[in-house]
Amino acid sequence: MTDAPATPPRAPETAVAPRLIATDLDGTLLHDDKTVSDRTIAALAAAEQAGIQVFFVTGRPARWMGVVSDHVHGHGLAICANGAAVVDLHRGGRIVEVSPLERTVALTVVDALRNAAPGVSFAVERTGGIHYEPQYPPLLLDPAAVVAPAEKLLAEDFVSTLCPHPAGPDGAQGASASSGGPESPTDPAGPAFPEQPVIKLLAHHPELDPDAFLTLARTTVGALASFTRSSPTALLEISGPGVSKAGTLARCCAERGISPEEVVAFGDMPNDIEMLTWAGTSYAMANAHPDVLAATTGRTASNNDDGVAAVIERILHHGPPRGDR
Repeated sequence: MTDAPATPPRAPETAVAPRLIATDLDGTLLHDDKTVSDRTIAALAAAEQAGIQVFFVTGRPARWMGVVSDHVHGHGLAICANGAAVVDLHRGGRIVEVSPLERTVALTVVDALRNAAPGVSFAVERTGGIHYEPQYPPLLLDPAAVVAPAEKLLAEDFVSTLCPHPAGPDGAQGASASSGGPESPTDPAGPAFPEQPVIKLLAHHPELDPDAFLTLARTTVGALASFTRSSPTALLEISGPGVSKAGTLARCCAERGISPEEVVAFGDMPNDIEMLTWAGTSYAMANAHPDVLAATTGRTASNNDDGVAAVIERILHHGPPRGDR
């Protein structure tokens, strides 16, 4: 396993020719109905044909990457779980690198947030899938997941319990290892990491303001882990310390000899800010969070109006971007 480096400093803005495009997915590249438009598909292909690499950099887990798996070209890689996982989309979404959240740290965070924000509920994202508490919102969650208190989901022997069996003690519902569901240990993301390390802890609150919840968490226990959010609801995404989209993207770029000023990045939510401030040129979508609008060098149209494609088309037809607004 490889730990992501600390977020690097921002590169100076220059008008050098871009060599890599880094784009978020939800609220950025994808329309609100989670589709990729024909215009965007054509723009991504044209960028690759012009020698510009495209990296999808998202908070999504590997199992949710099917929507764009056909649109990754030469390298085949995507950065998932806010930088905690590098995924090979040419190999069915197999996770090839992990920067985990240590189980004991996650337990400490759970205890601290229970005290600071009564009513919070948790989900635990591992390389083999997601498991969650009974109170956690049941949106896009796999029925084969284990449902139990977070303390049990983070127990040292939890992975060994992932085998076919009925509900066990304390009401935990067992996920079947042979279920074939997208979050079972048979998922293509899982076998490379049989211990199924935690890549993200999710914390949801039914009443708090989303930004206020993020501030509370960072103030309470921010020294132990990385906290961010990408949902319009009060849903926090918690990774290992120093893990971010920016850190993992920086490593992938360094491996390819690509400097920050040769990167053009796109995003819309707080989990994109570190990546956007690291890249030499960055664009906020018209629908972006106010903090993202303040952090970027440029603006583009909304996700539903193909804002990423519009910038790529300008780059290919008119040369390097200059942080236009």
